[in-house]
Amino acid sequence: MTLADNHRWLLQLTLLAACAANDGCHKTHQPSLKGNLRMSQPQPPLAAVRPHRVTIHGDSWVDPYFWLRDKKDPQVIAHLEAENAYTHAMLDHTKGLQDALYQEMLGRIKEDDTTVPAPRGEYLYYSRTEAQKAYRINCRRKRNGPEEILLDANKLAEGQKYTVVGTFAVSPDHRFLAYSVDHAGSERYTLFIKDLETGKLLPEQIKDTYYSVAWASDNKTIYYNTINEASRPYRLYRHTLGSDPAQDELVYQEDNAHFNLSAQRTRSGAYLLMTLHSAVTTEVHAIDASVGNAKPQLIHPRQQGMEYYVEHHGDVFYIRTNDGATNFKLVKVATSAPQKANWVEVIAHRDDQMLADVDAFRSHLVLSVREQGLPKLIIKPLTGGEPHAIAFDEQAYDVYLTSNLEFDSATLRFSYTSLTTPESVFDYQMDHKTRVLRKVDPVLGYDKTVYRTERLMARAKDGTQIPISLVSHKDTPRDGSAPMLLNGYGSYGYSFDANFNANWISLLDRGFIVGIAHIRGGGEMGRAWKEAGKFAHKVNTFTDFIACAEHLIAEKYTSPSKLAIAGRSAGGLLIGAVLNMRPDLFGAAIAGVPFVDVLNTMLDDTIPLTVIEWEEWGNPNTRPAYDWIKAYSPYNNVKAQAYPHLLVTAGLNDPRVGFWEPAKWVAKLRTHKTDDHWLLLKTHMGAGHGGESGRYGKLRDRALEFAFLVDRLGR
Repeated sequence: MTLADNHRWLLQLTLLAACAANDGCHKTHQPSLKGNLRMSQPQPPLAAVRPHRVTIHGDSWVDPYFWLRDKKDPQVIAHLEAENAYTHAMLDHTKGLQDALYQEMLGRIKEDDTTVPAPRGEYLYYSRTEAQKAYRINCRRKRNGPEEILLDANKLAEGQKYTVVGTFAVSPDHRFLAYSVDHAGSERYTLFIKDLETGKLLPEQIKDTYYSVAWASDNKTIYYNTINEASRPYRLYRHTLGSDPAQDELVYQEDNAHFNLSAQRTRSGAYLLMTLHSAVTTEVHAIDASVGNAKPQLIHPRQQGMEYYVEHHGDVFYIRTNDGATNFKLVKVATSAPQKANWVEVIAHRDDQMLADVDAFRSHLVLSVREQGLPKLIIKPLTGGEPHAIAFDEQAYDVYLTSNLEFDSATLRFSYTSLTTPESVFDYQMDHKTRVLRKVDPVLGYDKTVYRTERLMARAKDGTQIPISLVSHKDTPRDGSAPMLLNGYGSYGYSFDANFNANWISLLDRGFIVGIAHIRGGGEMGRAWKEAGKFAHKVNTFTDFIACAEHLIAEKYTSPSKLAIAGRSAGGLLIGAVLNMRPDLFGAAIAGVPFVDVLNTMLDDTIPLTVIEWEEWGNPNTRPAYDWIKAYSPYNNVKAQAYPHLLVTAGLNDPRVGFWEPAKWVAKLRTHKTDDHWLLLKTHMGAGHGGESGRYGKLRDRALEFAFLVDRLGR
């Protein structure tokens, strides 16, 4: 017996022991120890069946794997570890390929790199990375002065398996830094305050904070939000430096479980804006930043289905709202009398253009819009003159604002990227309409000229044209023989734009085509695009994706056996749904932290996000929503049929998609699928929704996923 055979035999014993701990695997699939002493491929672990009956609306069904949701149960952990061991064993022969892919991706990174410094007052703020260090180092310097390290996340990560910095906010006088850290992946952060003059931490530490921290103008008062047991941000506190956090003043508590609470300081520095938001409704309160104990000032009370977002400028608030405007419009109102009756329209609603965001500067407004599925930036002078758009040439791209820290500036910083253009940082002089390229993200060894991008349209079942963005090597044939990775999301109105991904080069150079299906449910084509892919219309998201796959096959970009698909979170729901509907279209799939147990999750209001997300998916406690969710929920619709090769990932501490959703889905697929294709589950046992926290760990994850694709698609 070789060393490799011995390793596999020992692994098989581990799997058998875990299977026994799970109260007995199904005997029809239980591997024979005698037969496996020389087997090179272990048998998969099978979860025990423990029937749990669900009855609602007169409908009754059995959930055989409901028990897998309890991570305090040692048998649950044993099953997840057995799945990890099985995945490790099945991918063992790809270790060389994984290492090669990792080295390729790492080799494209300039490991010691620095962001473009962003001016704020007398300082320039930036971050940098160092070779062999997994995390960023946040720094600043006075103009032409020496560097000052503000926060080195590598030091925070020492002795930790997982580290993420949440908030990072420097006080107006540049003296103090408020930052938060999560060491579990649960997105429950501990807030720290550092004196940047002494380099010492203040004694107070505040637990269970979320993503909002904002300074008042006195440089000694900070506002922060906290989360409840369901991980909903619901309270805003005010803290005075040096005081006991237990004595912090509760400024506001949001008791409606449909709403989250967040707060941020305006770019002008004059206000803190507390926003209460459900999936379809917002309510904003302004807090005077110059008064240490200021009370929130309501701008407009919540009105079901009405969203509005506020920017401050001088003596007015600019408000972007969908009130009578599906794609949003812009109004303004005096800060002294912000009631809706006083709102004055500044930019009218347009059916052909989505007003996605508004940023205020001293002499300009910057409008982020979406038109014909692409993002655009429009500059609107506030001192006279006509608005103008910043022009971009490529047929598929993304553009967004970055690091604009100063209100009194006529220079706009934005990033531009496309499927073939690495992120490029520009400074744009808004008065003179000139731009300066400040940096292109270095991608070592990359030659843009050997790759090409395309933008196609696929016809959906109802005739709607669905955009597809593609990138490939120029030598890749168009005869149906090329492997392809088609990505999708299609939820919450989020747009999956054509961003550069240096890791994809490893696939492109192996003959893959990589695509993005801009399906309904997302926001690429405006707010109506989102509405056409939610509630009872959610099935459009899945049939749109299928239509894109069919179009790509018909046009001979690829073939079913060569087509892989991928999606994360709600994109994982997409993958699960289309695999149930049309498994014959695909050769392989990757579902990252997939939201696949939709019906069970939406029926359980104790799970984080459930109540808020009723306005995205529907509340199954009502019969119509129950019926349409049950009709597509991937876990509920697994059936006896052949499925493609499938790699599924999960995070044990994930607060967004419970680890049990992918675990239950895989368990059910194992007992139903009629094929011998791979079905692998990898659970990060010390992380959350985003997987590994360090940049090298993330590359290892991508290398494993790409090795799975290359191996299974035979290229």
